[in-house]
Amino acid sequence: MRGLDRAALKRAVAAVRPRGDTPIGLSLRKAAEDLPRSSGGAVGTRTILLVSDGEDNCGAPGPCEVAERLGKEVAGLRIDTVGFQVRGAAREQLECVAAAGNGRYYDAPDADSPAGRLQRASQLSADGYRFRGERVTGTATGAGAPVLVPGQYLDTIGPGEKRYYAVDLDDVSTADFSVTAVPQAGAAVETFDAMRTGIAYGADSSCGSETARFLQKEGATPLTSAIARVPSARGTGGPCDRAGRYRLVVERESKKGSDAARRPLELVHGVERPLKKGVVPARSQPEYGKGGEDAVLSSGDPRDVRDGTGFNDAQKIGRGVWRDRILPAQTLWYKVPAGWGQQVRYDVEFANEPTVERGGSTYSYGATQLFTPARFPLAGGGEFTPMAMYGGRPAAIAMGGVPVAWTNRYESASQVRLVHAGGDFYISVTLGARAADIARNARIGVVLRVSVSATSWPDPSTTPLPRPGRRAALWTRMRTTRAIRAVPETAAVRAGQDGPALRPLPGRAPWWW
Repeated sequence: MRGLDRAALKRAVAAVRPRGDTPIGLSLRKAAEDLPRSSGGAVGTRTILLVSDGEDNCGAPGPCEVAERLGKEVAGLRIDTVGFQVRGAAREQLECVAAAGNGRYYDAPDADSPAGRLQRASQLSADGYRFRGERVTGTATGAGAPVLVPGQYLDTIGPGEKRYYAVDLDDVSTADFSVTAVPQAGAAVETFDAMRTGIAYGADSSCGSETARFLQKEGATPLTSAIARVPSARGTGGPCDRAGRYRLVVERESKKGSDAARRPLELVHGVERPLKKGVVPARSQPEYGKGGEDAVLSSGDPRDVRDGTGFNDAQKIGRGVWRDRILPAQTLWYKVPAGWGQQVRYDVEFANEPTVERGGSTYSYGATQLFTPARFPLAGGGEFTPMAMYGGRPAAIAMGGVPVAWTNRYESASQVRLVHAGGDFYISVTLGARAADIARNARIGVVLRVSVSATSWPDPSTTPLPRPGRRAALWTRMRTTRAIRAVPETAAVRAGQDGPALRPLPGRAPWWW
């Protein structure tokens, strides 16, 4: 995006000659024609911002009809509207245009209001999700589905559609598949609108599915669903343990009244190789322990941080207290590194803000989500509630995950099973769209208190052993005992290596097992 040329903008505005009419429908069509087209197959957000002090008075084409057609036909288009001192039919028409155009209506009751409303709308568009990946087109059925290799891809999906892809897997590796749908921020959604991912071997052997839902109807936010194919520990998982071609499917469920625009998809497919032969993995870590809801987190003065727009440019943070600002309907993104045996735990605090004068009580919400390095969303497992009401007064949310362990992948609870590899864990923070009707300031303060457990498991398998013999065996046992005393479970490797493990002496079973 180029810098703002204020002089050129003033000249363009000065050249406009009002004619006394309000042709909203025609203006929307002309604005859509003037928008630049995406280049190189990119998927991005383009915004039309309509400011009006009245309703359309030029007849056909009707503004709502035009907005709905543009919203369906133009990928990544968002139409926001600002009503300056409008009431009745004029306001209803502008609200209709925004809803049909996957955007949001902002009310400007006085001369001081438009600046803040325009700032919110323009900044929300400028800070939209930045995509990355190779373009691919999934098929409507399993036949002819494009074959994916590990990597990152871009596609789109419409209401009620399914998208099929194919992958070739061996019989020992874990395969991860994550899909993030990015609707226009604040676009109309229903509580149970969903994104579902599934994986199957052959034509009819399902290996599981996962469903993500918005769970609110204030407005759309990025939505991620992910599924993994994990070969069973003993190779007894039936067809899903076999080598061969697997089908991946993405399905969008939308209720009546939800935005009908095609949603950009960002797909990530990864493969985790198995442990080397003879390596015994550390035990799973299924409990939150000291990293639960009552954990003591970082204190002190917050440091300013600038968020990212999505997974691809998430801002890297670590232990400490961090301060940012958020717009209504916006999602902020951060990443926190955590290695084997480590545990991410954090709080999100939404600030006390001056509110606008309004009749009655209005509430919005604040929410957060923690994702694994493979972009698997963690729900909190009953320990955490990732959403809180927000009405301008301070509100806080606690969230975290269990310690990272390779054998977590064999656990039944999803909040444990997914935390099976170290790396960058992602944090998203969302403020509901209705907060625009509550807070006077364009942006609202937010503070993150982040903790990462200090223990990082060592890797005895990388430590050279003495020459074979009785003393070598004794030395190994003593060294292993010290490692276990330092960590309550058997040791593990750091992120990026083969996996958490202790290597037993040749011909011997591990004595601690």
